Amino acid sequence: MGAVAGCKKSEDGNTAEAATTPRVAVVPVMRQALTKNLTVAGEFIPFQEVELHAKVAGYIRKINVDIGDRVRKGQVLATLEIPELTAQVSGAEAGIRHSQEEIALAKSQVARAEADHNALHIAAERLKQAAAARPGMIAQQEIDDAEAKDAASEAQVAVAKATVAAQQQQADVARAEHLHYSSLASYSRITAPFDGIVTWRYADTGALIQAGTSNAGSMPVVKVAEVKVLRLRIPVPESLAGYVREGDTADVQVQATGDHFTGKVVRTTGALDRATRSLQVEVDVPNPKSKLTPGMYADVTLQIAGNPSALTIPVQALDQGSNGTSVLVVDGSNEVQRRAVRVGLTTPDKVQILDGVHQGEQVIVGNLASYEPGQKVNPRASAMAGSGKEE
Repeated sequence: MGAVAGCKKSEDGNTAEAATTPRVAVVPVMRQALTKNLTVAGEFIPFQEVELHAKVAGYIRKINVDIGDRVRKGQVLATLEIPELTAQVSGAEAGIRHSQEEIALAKSQVARAEADHNALHIAAERLKQAAAARPGMIAQQEIDDAEAKDAASEAQVAVAKATVAAQQQQADVARAEHLHYSSLASYSRITAPFDGIVTWRYADTGALIQAGTSNAGSMPVVKVAEVKVLRLRIPVPESLAGYVREGDTADVQVQATGDHFTGKVVRTTGALDRATRSLQVEVDVPNPKSKLTPGMYADVTLQIAGNPSALTIPVQALDQGSNGTSVLVVDGSNEVQRRAVRVGLTTPDKVQILDGVHQGEQVIVGNLASYEPGQKVNPRASAMAGSGKEE
């Protein structure tokens, strides 16, 4: 009877101890796929867009396009009337003809000078031969005069040839000037630099257009955009910029058209915009039927980071105090242990643990300030374990 009484007393003690041991919600440290997504609004912009200026000043003789017109690369969009440039081209052509005539005249003078030199040279040689054959027959003064005339005629040939060279150089200058004005004349035609659509027209027939190369305030003629492919530009916040990589998957939802498709990040600015503190990211979107238009917005979800087998715990199990980041582990004796941990990828409900705990260990979730290391607890499984995908 005494033994029965002792057993009953022990059971009562265990019951009392259990009653005073606090219950705690715990979850196991487990491995699971963990992804971090960013959902943000992006804007469609043309793949290329340019305002076309005139390279020379003039009046618009004819403008061949209007807003909404589709154009092909090289197509003439507008033609300028440049009267003074036409006169300059004609003047340059006249300069070339004049130079060619001067060259012809100079060459004829070379031929004449060579003929004169040849005749005088032969006469001087004959006098010298005659004087040698019959000494004293011909005065030395006569021989000296013949040799002087021979040398002078040779110098005249050199002068005539130099004149030809100078005229040829002048002709080169005239041809360069003609090429310059002819090139400027070709600028009277404003052409499309690529296939696209005219998104704005700034001028009409008869309007005076200033040269865009010499006047910073000159008015463009038209604006052309390439829209067969659009850029979807997405601002990524500074806190997440380091996670974005080329090739990341982008899930795109266009509310205006109902389109839903996936794409890839093809480029980033590589630096933050100082005004918005964001990284500009672009996704190229084919637009063969022009269903999408520049200026539309789209909801974009970027999968900016992920780990197919991350060691995870709920964010409610993480204690980020002044002494560092830690968790409360319940060991096999149901005692609380504080462990310092190093965290990695974080989502709204899960956090990756890089170091400090092991798979299968139990960690306390919620109300962490109520427990102290070494305290006995009564662990109970929590329902917080689940998917690591951020929505």
